[in-house]
Formats: sequence, structure tokens, C-alpha cells
Amino acid sequence: MIIKNLITHVISAPLEQPFYFSQGYVYRRSSVIVEVIGEDGTSGFGECMCHGQQSPFLASSFVENCYKEEVIGKDSLDVEVIWETLYNKARPFGQQGIAMNALSGIDIALWDLNGKQLKQPISRLIGGRFREKLAAYATGFYRLDGKKYPETSVEDALKFKEEGFTAMKLKVGFTPEKDIEYIRSIRKAVGPDVRLMVDFNACYSQAVARRIILELVPENIYFYEEILTPEDMEGYKALRNLTASYMAAGEEIFGKIEINNWLKNGALDIYQPDVSSAGGITECKKMAAIAQAYNTAIMPHAWGSGVSLAASLQFISSLPYTPMSFCPSELFLEFDRSSHPFRKELINDGIRYENGYIYVPDAPGLGIEVDRDILEKYKVVK
Repeated sequence: MIIKNLITHVISAPLEQPFYFSQGYVYRRSSVIVEVIGEDGTSGFGECMCHGQQSPFLASSFVENCYKEEVIGKDSLDVEVIWETLYNKARPFGQQGIAMNALSGIDIALWDLNGKQLKQPISRLIGGRFREKLAAYATGFYRLDGKKYPETSVEDALKFKEEGFTAMKLKVGFTPEKDIEYIRSIRKAVGPDVRLMVDFNACYSQAVARRIILELVPENIYFYEEILTPEDMEGYKALRNLTASYMAAGEEIFGKIEINNWLKNGALDIYQPDVSSAGGITECKKMAAIAQAYNTAIMPHAWGSGVSLAASLQFISSLPYTPMSFCPSELFLEFDRSSHPFRKELINDGIRYENGYIYVPDAPGLGIEVDRDILEKYKVVK
């Protein structure tokens, strides 16, 4: 279908109560929703993921000023041709970061439009589904002023357990001593059968990380996420085989070229590209194929609105097990439970969660319907 227009919807809303993590406070949740409109009036939607401290106008400006003119007039089925054209245009000044973030939203929107045109969910168009539902881990545990820790997080962990979650990811990075005490308290509360992941958001040196990892061996942590900065590949290589826990990172790894460099260096056990930031569905499928060649797992980061969550579901459902076997290791979907004013509203609560699993939508495209009233309600103009 020929694309007649491309629109960026910048939406943002203040949090009723700001929360903080190892890198500072988050005061609002934002998204850039990309809409591509076909010649028959059908729209496809995608999202450029916004980190907690990221202005949405970075990605929207890149889409409008660099990519838009290259998309209008093209056939939406030429999704890879469009991807390579946009990447090549930005190559001299943006091979990673916001350039790939912006490209991701366009790519997802094209796949959504194609799915609607062909009356198939995206997962069926990119190879089919290896799973109809995904085991979810609860992400939350951000800190609030006026609350006591670890007591508040222990309450949150027990609530998630009651809701059926068998895995959850903690937010830490508030000095080694406090982190160790905090993690031990939550492990004691939830028991040995809950998989605990721990996210540091890139706040420690290799030496401090080594101490934390070794002291927490008895707590059987499933994976350590971003314990070092994303530039410290050598540090990750040094920590990777320190214990039985997996080393994870990758929300700041963009595209096939960069992930191949990490993989050939053997730096991580689990890679976490975000489909709404690392290059979209087109590029993330290639990243996953390269990881498969190294017999290494992809377990994507997911922290956007419902549009990004739906894209992650379609993408992850299409990934083969690593490796294929009678009893394969299951992939987990990150399910953000932190405060978000429009995550569910934007897609009319179109994602089904039940007993620790999220079901992949079967409707065409992303499988969800974007509520235009919510786009208008939370619209911001610079």
C-alpha cells in the first residue's frame, strides 16, 4: 500500500508521584507514537520508546526532519527497502542512539499497516509463532519519596507474587551495602522459587559489581542487568563467568552490527534490545538471528506504552528457542508495572495478562487498537 502521510504524535503526562532510580528522578512518562497512513486511509502505528529522562521531542524531530520525506510515497510492503534507505540517510550522523530510536517507530508502524492490509498479526508475517503466550516478569520497584525501603518493596513483591508472577525485576543502585540488604530482604520474603532479576541501570564499576555479585551468590539471582555502563564491554566479559547467574544488558545496543560485536566478544549471557529503540522489528529480527548463530538468548527490554508492549509481544513470539529442544529455556517478557498514566488507556487495555502469562494478540498488525482520544488528551506541543 502506498503511504500518503506520516504523522508523529508526541504524548506525555506528569506522574502523580515522581519516582526515582539509580540515575535520578522520573517526573513524567512520554512516548512518540508514529502513524503511517496508507492511500486507502488505513493507519499503522509504531512507537519510539522514551527512557524515563528522555525528551520525546528528540525522536519526533528526527522523524519529521530526517525520515518523513523518505517514507511518503513508498510502498509499505517495501519495509526493508525503507529501513535501509532511512538508515543510510542518517549513517553519517546517527548510526545508533536517537537515529535508531526514531527509525524503530516508523518500522513498527509499517509492519502494523502491512498486517492490517493482509489481515494478519505481525508475528505471522515475520515467520510465525513459537509461542502463543509469554511468561512475564514484573518490572517495578522504583523508589518513592516518603516510603521506607526495603519494606515497601517487600510489600510490592508479595503483591506481584499474589498476582501470579513467578519472576520479577528489582531496581537497585543505591550503594552496595543497601543493595545487598535490599535484595536479601526480598528474597527472604518471596522464597526460593521466584526468579529475581536485578537492574542497576549502569551505575557501578567493575570492582564494586564483583563484590555485589559474589556476596549475593546465596540469593540465586536469575540475571544481573546493566550492572556496568554500556561502554564497558571488557568489564562485562570479566564478570560474566563469575557465578552461575546470567549477565544481561542491551537496551543501549542498537542494530545488527553492534550486537555482533558484543556477541563475538562473548560479553553477555542475555541480550536485551528494545524493539522500539534498537531498530524496530525489521532490525531486531536480524539481531536475533545473529544471536541464534552464537546460541545466545535474546530477552528484549520493554518499557514503553501499550503500543511498544504489543510490538514486543509480536516480535518475541516469533523468536525460536535457543536452542530448540524438547524442554527449552523459556523467554520472558518484561511487563512494566510502574506508574504510567496512559500505558493501558492508549490501547483500550488491549493486552491480556493471566496467571503469570501475557497472551499474544491475534488481531491484524500489532493486534491492538490505538485510542485517538488518548492521543489527543496527552498531546504536547513544543
